[in-house]
Amino acid sequence: MKNFISLSQYTSIGGQAVIEGVMMRSPKYIAIAVRKPNQKIVIRSYPYSSFSKRFPLLRKPVFRGVAMLIESLFQGIDALSYSANIAADSEKTGEELSNWAIIGSILTAFILGMGLFVALPHFLTAVITGNPHIGLTAQSPIFHLLDGALKITILLIYVYSISCMKDIHRVFQYHGAEHKSIYTFEKGEELIVENARKHTTLHPRCGTSFLLFLVLISIAVFSVVFPLFHLTDFSSNSVLNHIVMILIKIVLMLPVAGLAYEFIKMCAFRMDNPLFRTLIFPGMLLQKLTTREPSDEQLEIALASLKQVLGLEKGIISHNTPESKKDFELEIAQLSELGRVQARVSEFPEV
Repeated sequence: MKNFISLSQYTSIGGQAVIEGVMMRSPKYIAIAVRKPNQKIVIRSYPYSSFSKRFPLLRKPVFRGVAMLIESLFQGIDALSYSANIAADSEKTGEELSNWAIIGSILTAFILGMGLFVALPHFLTAVITGNPHIGLTAQSPIFHLLDGALKITILLIYVYSISCMKDIHRVFQYHGAEHKSIYTFEKGEELIVENARKHTTLHPRCGTSFLLFLVLISIAVFSVVFPLFHLTDFSSNSVLNHIVMILIKIVLMLPVAGLAYEFIKMCAFRMDNPLFRTLIFPGMLLQKLTTREPSDEQLEIALASLKQVLGLEKGIISHNTPESKKDFELEIAQLSELGRVQARVSEFPEV
């Protein structure tokens, strides 16, 4: 438990590792800092308006988690595409990814994810429990417990496998840099490499923890919902029954995601309590696979992205671009060129 850092307040500012860089998001802006092949840092910034600002219902518990997940998918894929172009020194770095390209990427990722983490474990469970010597059906909570165990196993194998890839290893280092930078801000320290270096790479509000608890909560929900509402027998064809059950599970993943989001928030705000530290511990443990200790150069990238969104929010950095152009870029040689940004966590609280 020594990796936990006790904080009185967490910030609403968060981020995501991308190719050779880090994306940071504040309430009104997004900044993506990427290390170019010539070692300079390019930072792309643009304003955005959250779904929850336009639709009050999406500020409510559970709904806000679903909205956050959908927003993060769109923004994350856009940032990954941009960073890949910059890291590869493409001539098209200034080109925006089209809406259709983003939607296509998200749909592909969604289909693959649902196939790997919903359909595959369900059918494996059906094969195992279909053995005459076992004789379990989807009406039994044990069916869904086994299904969940297979999901967690597949998740662990998947995460461990990609962590062994060289390029993904570097992304995981930037993931660690993102967490260290956020901790530096949450502790009220100056956003410099020396301060960020000392912090842990594990953070209770990480998306990795979210994925794990998404699976765990789905086990509990499916174990209750399917037997209670008799959502297991739709026809005499067992294969068709399982296909329908998988489709129901996919639909239910949205409210389950909302519940997982609320669980992560609840635990993150109560890290001084031994019970909540214990509850969040499995997610923190999984982060040991998805984060790696970053270099000073990678910390510099994360801090540059964080300084940029804070500077925009505080009005220190002006967003002087025409209405027709949503984003702008700047290039710097080192972090110190951005100057010091005076901002407090209390100005951007996670509520």
